[in-house]
Amino acid sequence: MTDSSLDLRQLAVDRTPAPNGVIPHRRRWISRFVIPGVILTGFMSLLAVAAGMQFLPVPQVTVVPVITIRGDVQQAGTVLFQAPGWIEPRPTSIRAAALTSGVVEELLVVDGQEVQKGETVARLIAADAMLNVEHARATVAFREAELQRVTADQVAAKSRLENPVHLQAELGDAENSLARTVTEIEKLPFLLRNAKAGVEFAQQNLTSKQAAEGAIPVILLKQVERDHKSAEADLEELQIREPNLQREADALRTRVAALRQQGSLLIEEHRRVTETNAIVESAKAQLQEARVKLQQAELALERTEIKAPITGRVLRIVAAPGNRVMGLEELAGQSSSTILEMYDPQRLQVRADVRLEDVARVIPGAPVEVETAAFKGVLQGRVLLPTSVASVQKNTLEVKVEILNPPQTVSPEMLVKVSFLAPEDPKADSSAITQADQMFVPDSLLSETDGQSHVWIVDGRQQARHVAIQRGHSTPDGLTHVISGLQVTDKLIASGTEQMADGINVKIRSEDQTLGLRR
Repeated sequence: MTDSSLDLRQLAVDRTPAPNGVIPHRRRWISRFVIPGVILTGFMSLLAVAAGMQFLPVPQVTVVPVITIRGDVQQAGTVLFQAPGWIEPRPTSIRAAALTSGVVEELLVVDGQEVQKGETVARLIAADAMLNVEHARATVAFREAELQRVTADQVAAKSRLENPVHLQAELGDAENSLARTVTEIEKLPFLLRNAKAGVEFAQQNLTSKQAAEGAIPVILLKQVERDHKSAEADLEELQIREPNLQREADALRTRVAALRQQGSLLIEEHRRVTETNAIVESAKAQLQEARVKLQQAELALERTEIKAPITGRVLRIVAAPGNRVMGLEELAGQSSSTILEMYDPQRLQVRADVRLEDVARVIPGAPVEVETAAFKGVLQGRVLLPTSVASVQKNTLEVKVEILNPPQTVSPEMLVKVSFLAPEDPKADSSAITQADQMFVPDSLLSETDGQSHVWIVDGRQQARHVAIQRGHSTPDGLTHVISGLQVTDKLIASGTEQMADGINVKIRSEDQTLGLRR
C-alpha cells in the first residue's frame, strides 16, 4: 500500500544555477590552487625524507637463525627416565664442633637421637678451664686494688696542686732562717766591740800579772794567760763569722725567692698530676684487659659444653670420650674439632646418578618421584640442579633432587630410585607423546632487563627489535629453550648489539649458520 502522506518533493535536488550562471570566486580558488599545492608539498616531503634516510649510516650486523630441534613432548607427569641415588641432608649436614681445645670427657647423645637447639650433646674435661677462670678473677681483683691505689695518689696530687701548703711551710722555714741569719749579722758589730774590749782587758790583766811575776802564784799567771788567749780567739772567731753569715744570708734569700717562684708556677705539682693521671689510665686499661681475659676464660669454660647447633637428629658421632679436639687453634684441621654431625629431618635431598644421555632432559623445578624400601609409597620431590660431579666409570652426572615433606622413616645414606617426570606444558596436547619443534637460542645472545630475558632480532622491514622471550631449560651445549616470544623464521642479531636501539634500520652483513651448534 502507498502512504498518501509521503511527499517525494522533499527528495528533489535543487539544480537552479547561481545568478548570472557564475560559481563563487572563493570556491574556485581553493579547488584550483590550495588543494593541489598541499598534495604536492606532502609528496615532496616524503620524497625528501626517503632520500635522506638513504644517505644515513646503517649499522651492519651478523645474524643467526633460530635453532629448532625436533623432539618428543611428554605429557605432564609422564616418566622421562629413572636414575639411582642416595639420600643426604639438604644442603649439607651440620657439624657440632668444639670451639675450644680439650679432651672429650663424655657424650650425652647417640646416633639417630632427636635433640633441640642449644641442648648439651658432649662435655670436655674442664679442670684447666676452671683454674684459668680463678686465675683471671684474682688478676681482676689485683688490678682493681692497684687502680684504687693510683687513684688515691691522683687525688693527693690534685690536692697538692690546688692547695700547695707544703711549699708555704717550706717557704716559711726559709724566711725564718733568713731572719735569724740577718739578726746574727746585725748583732755582729756589737759582739766584735765586746770581744775587743775583752781582749784589751785580758791584755792589761796579763801585763800587770807579768810585772808582779814573783809576787803572785804561777798558777794564777797561767790562768790569766789562758783568759787572754781565749779572748783573742773569740775576737778572731767573730771576725771570721761575718763573711760566712753574709754568704748564708745570700743563700737563704735565693732559696726564699726560689720557693716563692715555685709556689706561683707549681711545676712539680703539675707534673705529678699529669703523671698520676697517666698512671690511673694505665691502671684502668690493665683492669679492662684483666676483665677481658676473665671473660675469655669464662667463655672457654662455657665452651667445654658442646651445644647442638640446630633442632634435628644426630647423623653420626665423630669423636669418642678421650679424643682430643683442637677447637679454634690456627693449626687445627678441617674436622679436628667436630664432635658429631646433625641434620634436619624435614630438609632432605637425593643425589641421583643421571646418565649423560639423559642430562639434557633434566629441568630444574621439574617433578620427580622417589622410591625407597624404608617407605611404602612414593615420595614427591622436585629437581634442584645438576652438579659438576661426573663419574667417568659410570658415565653419569650427579643431580640434586629435593624431597618434599620427607617422612620420619627416611634418613640420609638410604638408597633410592628416582623417576624424573615431564613438567607441565600448557601448550602440550592430551596425547602421551607428540612430536614438536622446540626453539633454542645461544646463551650468549640473551640479555636480562628488569628480570625479563630479551634477544635482538631483525624484522621483515630490516629494523632491529628488542624482543622479550619466555625462557625454558638450558642445555649443556650453551643453548636455552625458548617457550614463547620468537618465530622459527626470526633472525637473531649476533653482533653490534652494544650500540643497538629498538626500531633503527640495520643491514645484514652475513648470516652465521654455526653459532650455537658448535661442540
